[in-house]
Amino acid sequence: MSKSRFIWHAIKASAETAEDRAKLTGMVAEAGIDAPPATTAEDGPSDASILNFALNLEYLEAEFYLRGATGQGLPDDMVGGVGTPGQVSGGRQVDFRSPLVKNIAREIAMDERAHVAFLRGALGNTAVARPRISLDHSFTAAALAAGLIKPGEIFDVYANDRNFLFAAFLFEDVGVTAFKGAAPFISNKTYLDAAAGMLATEAYHAGIVRATLFNEGLIDDSVFDVVHKISAVRNAVSGPADDDQDLGTKDVANLVPNDEYGRVFGRSAAEILNIVYLDAQGGTAGGFYPDGLNGDIVHGTGPTAD
Repeated sequence: MSKSRFIWHAIKASAETAEDRAKLTGMVAEAGIDAPPATTAEDGPSDASILNFALNLEYLEAEFYLRGATGQGLPDDMVGGVGTPGQVSGGRQVDFRSPLVKNIAREIAMDERAHVAFLRGALGNTAVARPRISLDHSFTAAALAAGLIKPGEIFDVYANDRNFLFAAFLFEDVGVTAFKGAAPFISNKTYLDAAAGMLATEAYHAGIVRATLFNEGLIDDSVFDVVHKISAVRNAVSGPADDDQDLGTKDVANLVPNDEYGRVFGRSAAEILNIVYLDAQGGTAGGFYPDGLNGDIVHGTGPTAD
């Protein structure tokens, strides 16, 4: 970082009020130190780009949960915007047998709908449109990659409570790591505060889903094997880091995936895209987003050369 960039960055980080910032800015300008450009490659993506990336992910989660819980997706007035709008294939109301799972689905659905509404409101006329989303072929492709089904078979996540929970497990841990990974790049404190709040909500969701699946595993050991395979697929496609975590075993639970300091790990946007595209090669479309995302952040990350 250049000397002038360091000084201006320090002003931005240390000034407690707008008045403090104005005074410090005036002093530095009088000293003949030019302000750096508003955005550069080393600064990372803009706040709007990050929020739109999050909005793309929230569209997916909202559509998945709303259709499972209510049989209806997002209303038309919550899906338009910048970029190419797309339809949603698949998804229907689940005939839940468990009142617990039914209530989990309903509550998370309402939270995800609220996330979409908040992000669209924060972005205003720069909010991206909902891209094309697959809630049918994508899950079958993910299940095939995980070894849960054989070629030619279909994995219907809306067929029963347990399948729905497996799909929720796939999404929820991804949402938590996405918000954690984006946090260092958000400069606006209001947006950062909002992102922290949504990260916490996603973490609650993930914890509830993991605990419910663990309870299912106490009844049927095969649940642990399925969750392990889903985790392994996420780990394989996201990138070189070996950080995804399953539920452990019925004797030694792993309900809270974190590091040795008890912290949730984060993923870069590119690693998240590899998972939702179901593509370890760093593509720009596929999986749950057959035509890719809308916005500036659309590229996954390819394998690292030896």
